[in-house]
Amino acid sequence: MTNILDPLTLEPLPPETRQRLLHFPLSKEESGLLPLEQITEIIRLNWVDILPVPEMSSCILGIGNWRGEMLWLVDLKELVGCIPLSKSGQMLASPVAIVIEVNNHPLGLVVEQVNDIELHDLQQLQPATAGTFSPKLLPFILGSLPGVGGIVLDVTAITNFFA
Repeated sequence: MTNILDPLTLEPLPPETRQRLLHFPLSKEESGLLPLEQITEIIRLNWVDILPVPEMSSCILGIGNWRGEMLWLVDLKELVGCIPLSKSGQMLASPVAIVIEVNNHPLGLVVEQVNDIELHDLQQLQPATAGTFSPKLLPFILGSLPGVGGIVLDVTAITNFFA
């Protein structure tokens, strides 16, 4: 006897709860994750194309040209309390800017590299606590994903820091 499935009686697939996140290193121990829908573009930079701006916070690398517009470029690692790009031996390499935009205000988050895009269930996000993360990193965290070792960063908190 053959079992034949009636397609009309099949249950619909549950909705996909996982989100695509861009994965990149913050330090040797920590990885950063950003929701892909909050990223406008990823661009490769040349250090000579970054115009330093005097008397700014040390995490602000300067400004660059992005689509004919001025783009503020921020050393994300320094902003969150990790070793800055300038001190990690990455000044000779070509860094990457992750362009995010909140309320039509673009900002380039400069990191040494981006790794890949991963699928994660953000319902599994664990809240960030003061004892778990450094005080400099804590305001920029949405939470961490257990078992992944990744920190999901809050794009709005990062852009509001510079508002």
